[in-house]
Amino acid sequence: MGAGIFVLPTAIAAYGSIGLLGWGVTALGALCLALVFASLSKRYPQTGGPYAYSREAFGDFIGFQMAWSYWLSIVVSNSAVTIAFVGFVASFIPAFSGSPLLQLSLALGTFWGLTVLNSMSVRTVGNLQVLTTALKILPLIVLSVVGIFYVKWDHFSPFILGEVSWFDGLSAAAALTLFGFMGLESATIPAERIKNPARTIPRATILGTILTALVYVWVTTIVVGLLGVEKTAEDPAAFATASGIALGDWAIPVIAIAAAISSFGGLNGWILLQGQIPMAAARDGLFPKVFMKTSSKGIPVLGLIVSGVFVSFLLLMNYEAGLAEQLRFVVNLTAFAVLLPYLYSSAAEILFLLKNKKIKPGLSYVRPLFISILALVYSFGALFGSGQDIVYFGLFLVLGGIPIYLWLKSQKMS
Repeated sequence: MGAGIFVLPTAIAAYGSIGLLGWGVTALGALCLALVFASLSKRYPQTGGPYAYSREAFGDFIGFQMAWSYWLSIVVSNSAVTIAFVGFVASFIPAFSGSPLLQLSLALGTFWGLTVLNSMSVRTVGNLQVLTTALKILPLIVLSVVGIFYVKWDHFSPFILGEVSWFDGLSAAAALTLFGFMGLESATIPAERIKNPARTIPRATILGTILTALVYVWVTTIVVGLLGVEKTAEDPAAFATASGIALGDWAIPVIAIAAAISSFGGLNGWILLQGQIPMAAARDGLFPKVFMKTSSKGIPVLGLIVSGVFVSFLLLMNYEAGLAEQLRFVVNLTAFAVLLPYLYSSAAEILFLLKNKKIKPGLSYVRPLFISILALVYSFGALFGSGQDIVYFGLFLVLGGIPIYLWLKSQKMS
């Protein structure tokens, strides 16, 4: 859970209370995906996660596309989450709100500070993640418990807002809410750095997804129930406003601090991943070799630095853009970029199940096959809900990696 928990209620309310059903659809889809990744991590406990599974099932080209797509999503997401963090800090430290230069300095300082931390110790990164998770969940629990007494049930009307069909509204909301679950596969990526991965990764993936689903659906319902659908859709700080209604004005800055902590923790985790995926692909000759080099502790430091340079470039190019604009961009673009690895991972699990002759027909065979098919169908549906413009732009970025793939292949042949 990162910045999305604090901004997604506004985004999905734009479609009406049907957006809450979108949360439900996404939660079920995310759980199916979590079960798929849990199964795949037992088959192939290798660093790389979706990239490793896609390459194992479909070969080098699809593997490269998945690594490229996933890496792009992380780089873009990290730049936007950094800006989100700065925006939340600026809401309770006025000195940052009126100075783009201070905002940029805080963004770069925070990002590179966490990059240095990730370069030193994976265990330290994990400990920081546990701490920030605890700090951000506490205010969510308070709002969830107290807010229910202030909910007005007529606030969930209208069911559909604007001139959209229920299907379009539901699919669009489901695509948006996927942003809240991005990272459900993250435990599979640094697999070689995890103790007892065959046991730890499935537990972390499934339990983490269930907890996230419960928190997101419940908290979003409370926010909409406190403000109403239309007010939630118009208020970019709907979470803080709803907290003020339920808990008093003192809660507004507290929620802003919790949002900053949430963004900080999310950024910390994603920086870890931005080095692991390219490293796994580079080992197989599908990414430049610079990403393969590691420190004495096995950390891809140069990969973190190269990825960090791209993130810094995006921060320099976009630091004057508003928080809402940045988050809207990252929700749409990273949703598309991550859905491709989800789709191919689900297809890989189906292929592995169909090819496994040791499994006898029965519930133990049909159940995982059915879950994998549901995950595949959900991924297709969420891609459809992303919209034509995002699909077009996303495909342009993904296919833009083909020249790099051809160059790497030519190096192997020479």
